Amino acid sequence: MQTKGRNFIIFSKHRRLKRLWQFFFTGWGLVMVVALIAGSLFTQQLLWTPISAINMSDIVSNQFKMSGASFSGTDQNGEPFTLRATTGRQEYNNPDIIYLDSVSGDAIRFQDGVRVKYTFTANTGEYHSKKKNIRLIGNVRVFISNGDKIFTDEMVIKL
Repeated sequence: MQTKGRNFIIFSKHRRLKRLWQFFFTGWGLVMVVALIAGSLFTQQLLWTPISAINMSDIVSNQFKMSGASFSGTDQNGEPFTLRATTGRQEYNNPDIIYLDSVSGDAIRFQDGVRVKYTFTANTGEYHSKKKNIRLIGNVRVFISNGDKIFTDEMVIKL
């Protein structure tokens, strides 16, 4: 009987399988597998550790955020306005309000056939899409092209 070219399969032809076999049965492989299984069963925090470090309330409250926000449109009389902010964000629970920081903008009105331009700035603001208004909050400054000025802490502009 000839055994030419035939050897025991695990130890000569399949070296990767041999290395894997040696790794698990020298002890280290078994120790690692047992440690992973025991850690996840007994503490139940091994799988959740990366997620527990995330502040979910911050993510939910600032779900949609944009920088350099700008919005242009027309009011109910068809007169144009522009609204700009350094940042704008929508909250997940309240999608009808856009919260704005460092607000500026302008609007044009025709009063008695005369074109009057309003330019405004504020620290923060809220654009209500359903109510169709802009609420300016903090250090509100309005400059009117006829020379009038308005300085207040809060102002609501109806669109």
